[in-house]
Amino acid sequence: MNSFTYKRLDKENAAVLLVDHQTGLTNVVQDFHPDEFKNNVLALADAAKYFNLPTILTTSFEDGPNGPLVPELKELFPEAPYIARPGQINAWDNEDFVTAVKATGKKQLIIAGIVTEVCVAFPALSALEEGYEVFVITDASGTFNQTTREAAWSRMESAGAQLMTWFGAACELHRDWRNDIEGLGTLFSNHLPNYRCLINSYQSAKSNNQ
Repeated sequence: MNSFTYKRLDKENAAVLLVDHQTGLTNVVQDFHPDEFKNNVLALADAAKYFNLPTILTTSFEDGPNGPLVPELKELFPEAPYIARPGQINAWDNEDFVTAVKATGKKQLIIAGIVTEVCVAFPALSALEEGYEVFVITDASGTFNQTTREAAWSRMESAGAQLMTWFGAACELHRDWRNDIEGLGTLFSNHLPNYRCLINSYQSAKSNNQ
């Protein structure tokens, strides 16, 4: 008997946690090209906006070498809870952060951050321990190298986290193209040049058939 249960993302029950995407920390991300990584982070953020998901921003030790939050994220979410942790490495050790998470009322947490084995893994494991479903966005989380990344992925996956990409998460949240072809197509086109070609081809064919 198959005991597997497909726990898919539900836009009515999900929140996004963007952990320590800070200007200083972006310099240590070596497992992605800088432009690719920034695009992935902003794609996830745009998806959170598109699906109207509660989003929480947090930073660690901004006055130190980690630096301030990447400005684009603050611009995208000017009204979102913003937790500047004074020193806690694990965001879940910060009472204000946990309070903000619980205030969303959501049980599915979509998490991304820098660095993967610390700023993502620690709160992911803590949330799993408290009964949340955790979905880690692998391509919007960065670290020093592939060895540390794979160790972090293995640790989180073994604990029950689901590893996804921003594109896979967006598709799972959307469920059905008929919900909004143009909206989702625009989101993808803004972050995937090849997808822009696909959408342009589709729109051209659609116009020719009218």
